[in-house]
Amino acid sequence: MGAVLLAVVAVVVALVVGAVVGYALRARRPGPAPAARMTPPEPLSPLASPAIDVLDALRSVAMVIDASDRVVRSSASAQALGLVRDAELSHAQLRGLVRDVRRDADVREVELDVARGPLGQGRLTIGVRVAPLSQQHVLVLVEDRTHSRRVEETRRDFVVNVSHELKTPVSGLTLLAEAMDDARDDPEAVHRFAGRMRVETSRLARLVQEIIELSRLQVADTLDEPVLVDVRVCVREAVEHLQVVAADRDIEISTALGDPSEPALIYGDGNLITTAVRNLVENALNYSDSGTRVGVTVQPGPDLITLVVKDQGRGIPPADLDRVFERFYRVDAARSRRTGGTGLGLAIVKHVSANHGGEVSVWSEEGQGSTFTIRLPAARPAPAAPVIPAERTPEHNTPRKVTP
Repeated sequence: MGAVLLAVVAVVVALVVGAVVGYALRARRPGPAPAARMTPPEPLSPLASPAIDVLDALRSVAMVIDASDRVVRSSASAQALGLVRDAELSHAQLRGLVRDVRRDADVREVELDVARGPLGQGRLTIGVRVAPLSQQHVLVLVEDRTHSRRVEETRRDFVVNVSHELKTPVSGLTLLAEAMDDARDDPEAVHRFAGRMRVETSRLARLVQEIIELSRLQVADTLDEPVLVDVRVCVREAVEHLQVVAADRDIEISTALGDPSEPALIYGDGNLITTAVRNLVENALNYSDSGTRVGVTVQPGPDLITLVVKDQGRGIPPADLDRVFERFYRVDAARSRRTGGTGLGLAIVKHVSANHGGEVSVWSEEGQGSTFTIRLPAARPAPAAPVIPAERTPEHNTPRKVTP
């Protein structure tokens, strides 16, 4: 990172020196009236240079901040990670660091723990290096270290949780195998035990898959390469996947996706958003009775995209509301076993929301159903490139366009 920073500074210095020399050479040539020669050229912006090409090529997140703390250049991932919003640095720690470097003209390097987004409990661990580019501009380079910090924490919890949860289906399969062996002369009993074994193995396979998926979400920030995601498309895919299950249980799934003219875009991973919606809808189906309805609503907004899943089920007891997003926690363990629930679906929703800089919440009353709400930061266009002052040539006193 230090070598790249030196390269950027060297390019900027070289261009400034080149501009000064070029102006001195032009001043020696015969030109128009003295009044025209005395008109000084407007200063060459350090941003109007190949230095910007160097910034775009960096693996680290790069941002250039001007004297008013406005972000005039930034990597695309800076917005996706929630570091830049509306051409401003999102975190007070970063703004304070930039001002200190601008005042002292010293390079500073720190590690910060900042919020992943404006909502929820998601956090980012970032290594930040800040250096002055000129009297007006400061360069900020950010390295996301969240992955390495999460690995060790997940390793500590993984073995304990998995060993406990796998014990039940494995023990059940062992007992069923012994029963089949004892009933080998009774084809009807063997068929019955085989059916129960298929149910247990299916549940075991799903449990293992969800453990792997949840571990991946906990270990790493899955948004290494976030893209624009249409939340409406994710909802349609999730609902379509569960229509057969809903029809089999005589439950209606209705969707209200908001005004199509209003974008419902976020930065993130479309597969993960679809998984989160599918888990919420499937959870609603599991805890709803026949003849009821599950509603899925998308509410676009300038700052937040809100996704709501509402059911007409039995509701959640107040004592369980604070724990429904815990791994392996089940409000009704017996019902979860009948429906094949693993206790991981809502935990996955929580981590997907946090990794996208958002949050998930729940409202419920017994006998009144439950409402789960995901709120995610809306994607916004990148700030427009700053207008680069035109350089005036002494010979003709006419603007000459400087290409950034």
